[in-house]
Amino acid sequence: MTEIEQVAARLRAFAAARDWESFHTPKNLAMALAGEAGELLAEFQWLTPEESASLDGEELGRVKSEMADVATYLIRLADILGVDLIDAIHTKMTEVEIRYPPKA
Repeated sequence: MTEIEQVAARLRAFAAARDWESFHTPKNLAMALAGEAGELLAEFQWLTPEESASLDGEELGRVKSEMADVATYLIRLADILGVDLIDAIHTKMTEVEIRYPPKA
């Protein structure tokens, strides 16, 4: 079992233990994912490019937490929809590599 599959199983068990499955619809999970992405974005709002690349311990901790929230909802959504995220990423990268070939 891959690490993503392990996380998906843990999230699935977490939701089941709290009887939250009825709330974990694709629509709700996508909306929660968007909200968490907004919270991640808010951590960088008003920072210069240099500041955003050199976060201190507390700032990096908040960013790490928001990144975990984003990943959690994405993994849960993929699990609900039966999407293999790693395969989807490789497929998308192949498409992007064709669309944007390396500079000669």
